Amino acid sequence: MTQSADLMTRVQNSFAKQGLMRHWGARVHSVDPGACVLYLPYSDKVTQQQASFHGGAIGALADIAGGYAALTVAPVGMEVVTVEYKINFLAGCVGGELCASGRVIKAGRRIIVTAADVVHVAEDGIKTLCAVLQQTVMPVAMRS
Repeated sequence: MTQSADLMTRVQNSFAKQGLMRHWGARVHSVDPGACVLYLPYSDKVTQQQASFHGGAIGALADIAGGYAALTVAPVGMEVVTVEYKINFLAGCVGGELCASGRVIKAGRRIIVTAADVVHVAEDGIKTLCAVLQQTVMPVAMRS
């Protein structure tokens, strides 16, 4: 198995335990060392009162994309948890789907700094950057 395939399996196994992401219909698109891309389809489960994607859904997707990017550089047998993040919302978007691309900025033994861009992909294929996130993640022992 290749390194990317091993990382995809590791991320997929962890992602399968994320009830919120399952409920919302999110999916892992790709995983590489230091990177993870997730998609979230538009539905009434992830909207706010004006029919746009809810900021909480955007934030959760960005947080998880950054977290899984961090997991790809964490030691085997470890999981990661978010210590903090800052997010800027840039555009409200309706329909289509969101694509969150997480990447590792710097990986240390105790903390991992990541970033994520969230892009709205409209039904007609037009892409709009709707949020950017910076995050600090900490490796922790995996719970059984």
